[in-house]
Amino acid sequence: MPPPRRLCYGRLTIGVIRGVMRPRPTATAPTRLPKDQTMALRPLRSLLFLALPLLAAAVQAADTPTSPWKRGIEHQRQADLGNGTFLNPVFAGDHPDPSVLKDGDDYYLTTSSFDAYPGLPIWHSRDLVNWVPLGHAITKNVGSIWAPDIVRHGDRYYIYFPARTGGTEGSTRSNWVVWADDIRGPWSEPVNIGLGKYIDPGHAVGEDGKRYLFLSGGDYVQLSDDGLSVVGEPRHVYDGWKYPESWDVEGYAQEGPKIHKRGDWYYMTTAVGGTAGPPTGHMVITARSKSIHGPWENSPHNPITRTVSRDEPWWSRGHATVIEGTDGRWWMMYHGYENGYWTLGRQALLDPVEWTADGWFLAKGGDLGKPLKMPSGDKVGPHGIALSDSFDGKALGGQWSFFNPAQDEYRRLSFGKGAMTVQGKGSTPRDSSPLTAVAGDKAYQFEVAMEIEPGAVGGALLFYSDRLYVGVGSNGERTIMHRYGQERPTGGLPPGKGGKLWLRVTNNQHIVTFHTSSDGKTWTKYPTQMEVSGYHHNVAGQFLALKPAIYAAGSGKVRFTDFTYRALDY
Repeated sequence: MPPPRRLCYGRLTIGVIRGVMRPRPTATAPTRLPKDQTMALRPLRSLLFLALPLLAAAVQAADTPTSPWKRGIEHQRQADLGNGTFLNPVFAGDHPDPSVLKDGDDYYLTTSSFDAYPGLPIWHSRDLVNWVPLGHAITKNVGSIWAPDIVRHGDRYYIYFPARTGGTEGSTRSNWVVWADDIRGPWSEPVNIGLGKYIDPGHAVGEDGKRYLFLSGGDYVQLSDDGLSVVGEPRHVYDGWKYPESWDVEGYAQEGPKIHKRGDWYYMTTAVGGTAGPPTGHMVITARSKSIHGPWENSPHNPITRTVSRDEPWWSRGHATVIEGTDGRWWMMYHGYENGYWTLGRQALLDPVEWTADGWFLAKGGDLGKPLKMPSGDKVGPHGIALSDSFDGKALGGQWSFFNPAQDEYRRLSFGKGAMTVQGKGSTPRDSSPLTAVAGDKAYQFEVAMEIEPGAVGGALLFYSDRLYVGVGSNGERTIMHRYGQERPTGGLPPGKGGKLWLRVTNNQHIVTFHTSSDGKTWTKYPTQMEVSGYHHNVAGQFLALKPAIYAAGSGKVRFTDFTYRALDY
């Protein structure tokens, strides 16, 4: 129990414990008042003690943490406060490297999806704050997908992106493009355009009408007219902007170039400082040129934005796309880690931009810890996506993605009668390609029912990577604890006789609790709890996030029903 808070009124000290107030003696000896003064104080004392319950309630309310965000689908937090303002993040949860396309009055966005397939999620908005999902641009596993760029050229949409094979830290990488005539798809098969030395391609059209890709490290290369191959060799065009040596950063890492044009100037907006590491590392810089070929002049206002102190609400802010709003106001969309919640991954943030008289832009949102005026535009629908799934469709729901799937992974799935049946694979979550969903809340709970065939193992997880996860699995007869990316007891579960089991996972601000049930009504708390604040990139690498997940392993099948998710108050 925390120490009591004390409120002092003259010589009367009131101790407050959990909203209950009681008089406490002070250390000094009381002074006896004359009888007439004592009589005069009686009404005041009566009023004071009558007010004590109300005062206690006020103190208790002040001490109760409340979320400043509005609540939307499944009680998930949402940025739009409904009063003409919004509070970051615009996209809660893992939405790194946001790339935004303005297409008339519409905006389209995609993000890095790393080892999650289907990947390259497409979102639609008309106000930059409320976004609805349109689907995914890729299903074929070409590696861990980083830092895409979504563009429109002519009547066709393109997404350029790098991918590494062998995971996010794999040594083999290339750059790819997918295209579509309709933003909703279908999207083409991925086309390999090479450039394996580089990451983070950013598309641009020069004053010569030719297409170019700007690349990590300040290089660029011409594209073919159809945008599906390169012409010639990359050339170096920009040395970047150097921050003071005394700053705490992860590393220089000039990456994520995005090109936009305003008036006679091309602007190249870039990230430096490293995307993780110290909270003060990542930042946004910009340079401009009247020719796509340079020379590029650094902004005198660099860095345009940066986390200055670990006390700020958002850490490692960087990797920006600059966007003109429909009312002439300008914005940056970039990512950042929430203070104390590396586990949620890099979340998408919206920052208002102001232009100077001499043609440079400034970030005006400060540390993004307070509500900001909404951009213009209509709301296209309820923001976000439901994570709950009744499995009454005929295909995998849009909230789900396999982790690092094989090319034939989708054959493991079948649907019918309100269930998703998953063929087992491997023996543990590590080698079973779990199905994951992105959660953006600091506290949440999910449940799922499993009917387990003999020879199969099913379970529910909080999954970071194939090296780090926590959860509970069962073969229908016995349960097993997954901790630190390991199985307890080591070796997993032997084939069982199968059966039905309900699982509940609660992640309350990094404290993880499991419950099991044989009927979905009476729940038993699993005897082991976990603290998972260290399940993130600065501990385990790979730039991922801790996600709700389900898995099926072994030789049999697991039939999943009634997956329900709800964000919790905190």
